[in-house]
Amino acid sequence: MTERPVFHLPRAGAARNLAMATFGALAMGALVWAPQAEAEGRPGAVADLVEQVSPAVVTILAEQTPTAQETRRFGRSPFEGTPFEEFFRRFGPPGGTPSPDAPRGGPHQGPRAAAQGSGFVLESDGYIITNNHVVEDASRVTVRLSDARALEATVVGTDPKSDLALLKVSASGLPHVTLGDSDALRVGEDVIAVGNPFGLGGTVTRGIVSALARDINAGPYVDFIQTDAAINRGNSGGPLFNMAGEVVGVNTAIYSPSGGSVGVGFAIPSNVVSNVVAQLREHGAVERGWLGVSIQSVTPDIAQALGMDAARGALVADLVEGAPAQGRLAPGDVILSFDGAPVNQSRDLPKLVGAARAGATVAMDVLRDGAEVTVEMTVGRLETPQTAAATTTATPDATPDASAESARLGATVAPLTGEARAAAGLAPDVGGVLVTAVDPDGVAASAGLRPGDVILRVGDTAVAAPQDFAAAADAADRALLVQIARGEARLFIGVPLA
Repeated sequence: MTERPVFHLPRAGAARNLAMATFGALAMGALVWAPQAEAEGRPGAVADLVEQVSPAVVTILAEQTPTAQETRRFGRSPFEGTPFEEFFRRFGPPGGTPSPDAPRGGPHQGPRAAAQGSGFVLESDGYIITNNHVVEDASRVTVRLSDARALEATVVGTDPKSDLALLKVSASGLPHVTLGDSDALRVGEDVIAVGNPFGLGGTVTRGIVSALARDINAGPYVDFIQTDAAINRGNSGGPLFNMAGEVVGVNTAIYSPSGGSVGVGFAIPSNVVSNVVAQLREHGAVERGWLGVSIQSVTPDIAQALGMDAARGALVADLVEGAPAQGRLAPGDVILSFDGAPVNQSRDLPKLVGAARAGATVAMDVLRDGAEVTVEMTVGRLETPQTAAATTTATPDATPDASAESARLGATVAPLTGEARAAAGLAPDVGGVLVTAVDPDGVAASAGLRPGDVILRVGDTAVAAPQDFAAAADAADRALLVQIARGEARLFIGVPLA
């Protein structure tokens, strides 16, 4: 597995290391088991808690049949030709006992690639939670219980967007744990991680909640719990407990320049797990709401341009043709709340919309043209997105004498060319001007405007010609809200005035 100083997803490989993707989570109904007492600092309290919850933590063994190329690459023992060759031929590789289908060495055999992760039993009849990236693309999943029994598991459902998976084994009377309320967590609170790092099952580490609602650029639907409890490869899918013995998170990722734990680990909050797992159990998949808008953050410059007293909300940059939001919202609207919940930052909105039921009618508070209005809308259903081909921004080829310059902003624009219009996906009847030059020391450059951008609007004025741009810029008395097309994306830029 190639090491990178980025977010590593902790999963241990038995026969070979497998690079996998991120996340995890779960939920179900009321549970009958609960820890007997909360650890309150008395001698042995943590040990008592660990003794109570550890039997519910399991090891996940996920096997995949590798391709012919992978077989050639990984089929040979990594210790061949070294002083350790004979030892590992007799006693097997490190990382725990290999599965019956694990590689035995030799370049021409067809091994199964086995990887290990963690999980926990949520219900006594065999429902188990782990990360999606632990079992993704597995041809066979085996669960090793704390009593050493190995049971084949069925994957009930997975949700790659939250990196959660729900498994089921045929058993009854299993030790199990409960989900706690992750919204009640506080920074500094003690937590305990239990799992299977490096194949060493039943490993316990202790730390604190280092941060809450952490965004690690792992998708729009999860804000992570950060902890300094040691988490390593193989801990993926294991539980993070509070001191009452409740699962408050599913350990999922670490930040590590070296590949080992440096005390920066991340867990999916239990309240996210609860919602996802309930849907996986009922439907085998997760349904999410959809509005069909592209949004961006409201920066201080954009807030000033819109006359807002503070930077908050989600700015609508563009709408999808035929989406539920079409005709209800417009580019330049700022969504301040959704179905009664405040939208303080743009990343709040996808989680709120995703949790909404398709077909439900919701109300949103929206800032439009300087006034707050209420907009009602029926939520759509999020379908699997189609990947759009990347488009390169066209090189400006407008004639110099047709251009106009705003010395105030430090930008020069020219009429749209056919090439630039095609690159931006603009219809023939859509106006705009092409940015041909930006003064690197000007306010437009500092705001993020760059050559090749197509300016569609300046403030409330649609821009049809270069002179429109220069006139609107010169007449402004506060920061400008500039709508641009960059490739096929639409976004707003707040440009402070010089």
